[in-house]
Amino acid sequence: MDLKTKEWAQGILEKLDRKLTVQATRLGEKIPYVPENGHYPDMGEKDIIWWTNGFWSGTLWQMYHATGNELYAKTAEKNEARLDAAFTQYTGLHHDVGFMWLHTAVANYRLTENERSKARGLHAAHLLAGRYNPRGKFIRSWNRDRAGWVIIDSMLNIPLLYWARDTLDDPRFGFVAEDHADTVMNHIVREDGSVNHIGVFDAYTGELIDTPAGQGYANGSSWSRGQAWAIYGFALSYLHTEKKEYLDTAKKVAHYFISQVSKTDWIPLVDFRAPKEPVIIDTSAGLCAACGFLEIAKHVGEYEKDFYIQAAVNLVQAIEKSYANWDETVDSVIDFSTGAYHDEANKQVPIIYADYYFVEAIVRLLEKDFIIW
Repeated sequence: MDLKTKEWAQGILEKLDRKLTVQATRLGEKIPYVPENGHYPDMGEKDIIWWTNGFWSGTLWQMYHATGNELYAKTAEKNEARLDAAFTQYTGLHHDVGFMWLHTAVANYRLTENERSKARGLHAAHLLAGRYNPRGKFIRSWNRDRAGWVIIDSMLNIPLLYWARDTLDDPRFGFVAEDHADTVMNHIVREDGSVNHIGVFDAYTGELIDTPAGQGYANGSSWSRGQAWAIYGFALSYLHTEKKEYLDTAKKVAHYFISQVSKTDWIPLVDFRAPKEPVIIDTSAGLCAACGFLEIAKHVGEYEKDFYIQAAVNLVQAIEKSYANWDETVDSVIDFSTGAYHDEANKQVPIIYADYYFVEAIVRLLEKDFIIW
């Protein structure tokens, strides 16, 4: 990466430090999701088991590691403690316990060796492993009447199991994670590098029954954040297993993603196979994909890595230029994220996970990150 890009990234980190210091002070113990009138309501009060409740802590731990600012660590610890209420409630927790506790307890333990955080992370890992279906060799996603449902988002939750495997020296957690990754790779990733959002399996036999649209435009479409989950998720599964097929899958989906986003000046549409109108953007997809590209770059040869690094830089710079809000009086940094193609409530708005992936991409470019996943 050239000096000019590093200088740009350092400048962005300094701007992030200024704004997020103000935001962390303003939020206190609040757990953010989507701002209302410029400020985050508290998801800890609205829905303690909501799947995004760990991303603010993940942002804080990345910033703490990069800057040493104790405010970030103290604020993250308060959020982590509040999530104990989610364990107590239990009902409603599902596959996203990875998102919730990788960014809180596991991140804390990796940086501080806090034993209470270690216990929380292992608690979450046991909950996730308990969702494993041995007939279908997958981890069940969601709840209600969806015993055979698997969603692509799950690929960024299973790193919790790799961490538990290594922490406990217990291979069972790794076996579950790899079985699940194999099922997703073989049945949800398509030959052309696009992915389905959902795979519906027979919970008794493991047979694939359907691949409904999910958060994309329609059955057979290409929800961009789903592509990003796959890119980053399979890159991380390669990191934790060194199974070449996972890296090959991450690269295949990455190539498809790049072929699509390069047609829209590196600003991702919410679905790559949807009508031209209306134009709906999802910046979070691009930022998550950028983190995945930077992870892939660590595992490929010298003459290949620049392709992925430059793609990541293109995405992050394009999104920052058009959609970053540096006003310190309002919450959030990155605007124009979209929850789902048909989601009218959260269409082209700031969403907390976009800020997380933006921060992670910046500190990765500066080599100041640490592995939350």
